[in-house]
Amino acid sequence: MGVFHLLHHEHQARYDKMFPYLWAYVILLAMAGFVMDTPASILRGLYTIIITEDALITDYVLVAGPGAALVNSSIVTAISVILLYAARDTLNGMTLVEMGLMSGFSLFGKNFVNIWPILAGTWLYTRVRREKLAGNIGIGLMATALAPIVSYIALDNGWGGPVQGVLVGVAIGFVMPPLATYTYRIQNGMNLYNVGFACGLVALICVPLMASLGADPTTHYRWAKGYEVPFGLYLGVLCVLLILGGLFWAKRPVWAAWAGYRRLLQTSGRAPSDYLRMFGPAPVCINIGVNGLIGMSFLLLTGGDLNGPTVGGILTIMGFSAFGKHAFNILPVMGGVALGSLVMDWSLTDSAVQLACLFCTTLAPVAGYFGWGYGVLAGFLHSSVVLYTGSPVAGMNLYNNGFSGGLIAIVLYPTIMAIARHRRPVLQEEDYFDQLEGDRPVMPPEPKELKEEE
Repeated sequence: MGVFHLLHHEHQARYDKMFPYLWAYVILLAMAGFVMDTPASILRGLYTIIITEDALITDYVLVAGPGAALVNSSIVTAISVILLYAARDTLNGMTLVEMGLMSGFSLFGKNFVNIWPILAGTWLYTRVRREKLAGNIGIGLMATALAPIVSYIALDNGWGGPVQGVLVGVAIGFVMPPLATYTYRIQNGMNLYNVGFACGLVALICVPLMASLGADPTTHYRWAKGYEVPFGLYLGVLCVLLILGGLFWAKRPVWAAWAGYRRLLQTSGRAPSDYLRMFGPAPVCINIGVNGLIGMSFLLLTGGDLNGPTVGGILTIMGFSAFGKHAFNILPVMGGVALGSLVMDWSLTDSAVQLACLFCTTLAPVAGYFGWGYGVLAGFLHSSVVLYTGSPVAGMNLYNNGFSGGLIAIVLYPTIMAIARHRRPVLQEEDYFDQLEGDRPVMPPEPKELKEEE
């Protein structure tokens, strides 16, 4: 029994060594902020961030300055790390996803004040259901995609005030865990931003309700330009350090780390694909660094800007590099968006399209599972659908690309399965929370493995 308990404890603490690295990331964000601005300007900027309506696209770099935006990101990421530790959440690939999302979206929409009501709602859900917070805290963190609704109501933009803002935020946090579990299944693992799709459904109900009560939410386009050099430098250094870390400092021979990364590139990325548990830290670090460089290069080569929203998009890609994204399944989807720009009535340099170029990688599993051609098709469709899915919710769902990706996954998956593969599509049976609570190593599935019925 003693040996069993020892092994069980070892499994429980398998990735707890990640905590110092998460704190190093928090410190790195804060340091970058203080390098780019003075403490006085940062304090003023943080106040501006709190009192700003946060609907898409509200670039904190433009609204409050780059220093305040990065320090806000650092504070929100620190809150996330503390909550994961306090809840004794199992650290795995999804933890890195949450870090990427929380730090990235804190540059345009989430701040260290408007996230709390939603987190409180998730905590309340676990108390009512008598469940552990550990399995649910990740959903709560990701559900803060709807934090702009809290800010909008609390700042009394036609209806509401602080009390109503808090109550609506708590209600959102309360319904998200069961909803995310349900929407996960209907997308069959083809849309990595599952919670974004769930948030889109909630926003579709909240925004019309608010409008009926007298509010008039409007979509904003606050978009900073001219920060390519400092942000490019910071991101480039971070990505190179991650690649070098994976190759040389992960306590594995260089050949083993590289072989692991090459095996990772053969996976489909279909959710759930926890690369940390499948391949270990070394290949994942290489994957994160490579994908970050791909995202940044694609953006700059197509004439895009590096600012709050686009850096947030790159950090999101880097986070999901531990849970489904790799070079071979994101490039076809990004190529589909680029292809769309040749025939559609919009340009790759439009702000919303720049975001679509990065966040379209939510559909990476389509390319990995069905092949490059279908990945290009998914990106092509997504590039136009996403431009319209934000309008009904007035930019209140920060994960708008996740909502659009979910719609495309729900349409494409059964269609491709039935017509191209001549198989009957079935819903995935894996339970969402079970995947988030595990940290034991798992064997990667065989490439192109199909589980659907004949």
